[in-house]
Amino acid sequence: MSHNITDSITYIGVDDHDIDLFESQYIVPEGISYNSYIIFDEKIAIMDTVDKRATEEWVANLTEALGDKKPTYLVVSHLEPDHAANIQLLVEKYPDIQLVGNAKTFQMLPQFFDFSFEPKTVVVKEGDEISLGKHTLQFFMAPMVHWPEVMVTYEKSEKVLFSADGFGKFGTLDTEAEWACEARRYYFNIVGKYGAPVQALLKKAATLEINTICPLHGPILTENIGYYIDMYNTWSSYQPEKEGIVIAYASIHGNTAQAANELAAILEKKGAKKVEVIDLSREDIAEAIESAFEYDKLVLAAATYDGGIFPPMEEFLNHLKSKAYQNRKVALIENGSWGPLAAKLMRQSLEAMKNITICDKVVTIKSTVKAETREALEELAEEILK
Repeated sequence: MSHNITDSITYIGVDDHDIDLFESQYIVPEGISYNSYIIFDEKIAIMDTVDKRATEEWVANLTEALGDKKPTYLVVSHLEPDHAANIQLLVEKYPDIQLVGNAKTFQMLPQFFDFSFEPKTVVVKEGDEISLGKHTLQFFMAPMVHWPEVMVTYEKSEKVLFSADGFGKFGTLDTEAEWACEARRYYFNIVGKYGAPVQALLKKAATLEINTICPLHGPILTENIGYYIDMYNTWSSYQPEKEGIVIAYASIHGNTAQAANELAAILEKKGAKKVEVIDLSREDIAEAIESAFEYDKLVLAAATYDGGIFPPMEEFLNHLKSKAYQNRKVALIENGSWGPLAAKLMRQSLEAMKNITICDKVVTIKSTVKAETREALEELAEEILK
């Protein structure tokens, strides 16, 4: 059902409770929302469409909200199919509608659709404005947040930022959940690689007075706007959000897992306030990535496997690298019954990342945890806590 955000802005998005994997890779137990909005004025602007999974309900919301009114514009913030799948349907339903986007938008549009859109385009660039009557839309380019054609729209009279995928969150709108956890997992896994472009966008946002943020996924943000912007500033500058130690392990027969858990107990006994242990073979890797970015210290514990790193750890390291993991302290634990190589290979992966401090002490397990392993874990804990 559609509902009003303000007297002039109506939400017409859709909650998707049935999706199992967002972008075919992220587990979303609480679903996802596809957000779309209408601004009513002398001219009517629709702000993005939704995924094809939600077409029928979105059209119903759109029709209910518009009644017999005809929209003037569709603003296309982002061409990813979960937001733009219904552009052609909308043009066919309202043939006089004009499509608002930037040059890159219309360069990429034919890759997704086969209709003739040339007569309908309104090409905008940085800072351009469109008047709807009392409302004025101002456009700011946000390339690589997280596609090259992305732009955000600021409505000047009500001080609303339509933020594209920025400030998004996993979970439907009818899910009662604290914002930061699923927003953090969403950010680092989807946008995390693009910290510099996000920083550039935040600098633009700092020049605006913002009362409301309307993202393309997740709840509309209306209070404590500074909190959300500060979180994005921390995340996009790759700074740790909190002090804490994540111990991520990849264990074949349970011996590396034992060492990881014993290290956690040692660290807690020595006064560590927050220690989180993650089984990379079983836990959601997107959650593991979120935790690695949330805290300032990371322990990697992995078995050697086929002369390399046990694959769950190798996958985790590849994800960390692809999301530009940096500015952290990392410790290494390896296991190998006859030729331990995991620590050497994990170090090589970490050395390709930016500003990673690797502990000098490396714990090597020869098959099972022994007295000398526990002594080495004590020494490693001391170095981690320095």
